[in-house]
Amino acid sequence: MAGDPGPVFAALADPTRREVVRLLAERPGLTASALATELPISRQAIAKHLAQLREAGLAAAEPAGRETRYTLTPAPLGDAMAWMVQTGGRWDDRLARLQARVASSSPPGPGGSSSAA
Repeated sequence: MAGDPGPVFAALADPTRREVVRLLAERPGLTASALATELPISRQAIAKHLAQLREAGLAAAEPAGRETRYTLTPAPLGDAMAWMVQTGGRWDDRLARLQARVASSSPPGPGGSSSAA
């Protein structure tokens, strides 16, 4: 796997940033001003969210005249998904072993062993 998925998860923990990611996935090349018209926050707040997405590697910026256009960079999402699959697979194995152990050490059902008083 490529890198630490922590920054991606941290960036996606915020619902506004998730919405920005969704908008960039649907319409690549949006500007901060265009995003601000789509969301109930200021352009300055959008710029801060975009900076965090860029730091996590989830967005790329390209100057276009007086504006900057943003596009989604999906590779870190793939890395985070690969981490989840790998980690989930390890937990699936552990839980299957635990389930087998519990099943093999379960007390007999009714009619098996009785402790008469």
